[in-house]
Amino acid sequence: MSKVTLEDVSRAAGVSRSTASLVLRGNTRIPESTADRVRLAMAELGYVYNRHAANMRRRESMTLGLIVTDIRNPYFAGLTMSIEEAAHQAGYNLFVGYSRDDVERQYVQLETMVQQQVDGVFLLPATGSELSPVCGIVDRSEVPVLQLARYFSDELDYVGPDNLLAGQQLAQHLSSLGVGSAILIGGPEPSSARAERIRGLEAGFAGSGVSFDPSVSAATTNNAAGGSEGIAGILDQGIWPDCLIAYSDAVALGIYAELRRRNLEPGRDVSVASFDDITMAELLLPPLTSVATYPERIGREAAELLLKRIRDPSMAPQRSHISPALKVRASTAQWRPRP
Repeated sequence: MSKVTLEDVSRAAGVSRSTASLVLRGNTRIPESTADRVRLAMAELGYVYNRHAANMRRRESMTLGLIVTDIRNPYFAGLTMSIEEAAHQAGYNLFVGYSRDDVERQYVQLETMVQQQVDGVFLLPATGSELSPVCGIVDRSEVPVLQLARYFSDELDYVGPDNLLAGQQLAQHLSSLGVGSAILIGGPEPSSARAERIRGLEAGFAGSGVSFDPSVSAATTNNAAGGSEGIAGILDQGIWPDCLIAYSDAVALGIYAELRRRNLEPGRDVSVASFDDITMAELLLPPLTSVATYPERIGREAAELLLKRIRDPSMAPQRSHISPALKVRASTAQWRPRP
C-alpha cells in the first residue's frame, strides 16, 4: 500500500495543499470548519505527519533572509550585524535586502528571498506594510517571517524594544528637570514604534504639568535630514519648547545641526533627548541623553526565535519586548529652565 501524502489529504478534504499544511501547523487564520475537514480526512486516510522530515526539508538551504529599511541608520546596522553573527553561529548564511521604507520594494524582495528558498525571513517592516501581501507569500511558501523593531500584525512573531516603557522613562526624566513643554521630532508617522513612543511619553508626562501635544509633533524620515527638516518646521512656526525629543539618535544629529545653523546651542538654549542610544550619542557635544533600546539584544533574540519557529512551525505567534534603559547626559542634564 502506498504512503498517504498531504496531497491525498487535501484532495479528500476539498482544500488546497497549502491550506492542509497550514492546518497541520496550527494556523489560526484557517476557519475551524475547514480545519475539521482536514483533520477528519487525515484520520480516515491514516495520514501521519513526519515533523522531523518536514523540518529537514524546510532547513535544507541553511539560509535566512533579512529585509531592513536603511543600513545607513547606525541602529539598523547594529541590528543587522547582530543577526548575521547569530545566524553564522547557527550555521546559516544571511541574505540582506533594503526596502528603503518602500512597501512595494519590500514585497518584491520578500518574494525573491522565498524564491531563493530561504528557511525564514527577518523583516523590519516598511511603513504602510499590510498583512495580506506578506501572508500571501508566507502561506504559499511556508517560509516564516519575523517582524523586527516595528510590527503590523499580531499573527507574525515580533521582537523589538519596549517603546512604551522607553517613552515613560524619558518623560519622567524630563519632568524631573522642570521642563514645561516638549515636542517630538521625526520618525515615520504610520510606524508602530513611533505610535508606542508617543503613548509612552504621554503616560510619563501625565499629571506632571508638562505640555506635550502629539498633534504638534513633526513626523519625518528616520535620519538626520528628517531631524533637520522637522525642527526647522517647528521653529519657523515660532514654537519654542523647553525640550526637543528626537524619535531616534539619527534624527537628533539633524536637530543638533539645524539648531547650530540658527546660532542655538543644544543643551543650553533648548534641551534635547532621544531614543536608541547608538554609539555616537555619547560622543556628541553635548553628549546626548538617550534611551538605550539595544539592537544587539533584539538581533540575538530575534535569531533565536526565528530558528525556533523553523523547528516548530505550529507554535503560537510569539512577542518579545526588550527592556530599555535611560542614559542621562549633558544635553538634558546641563539645561536650566528659562527665567
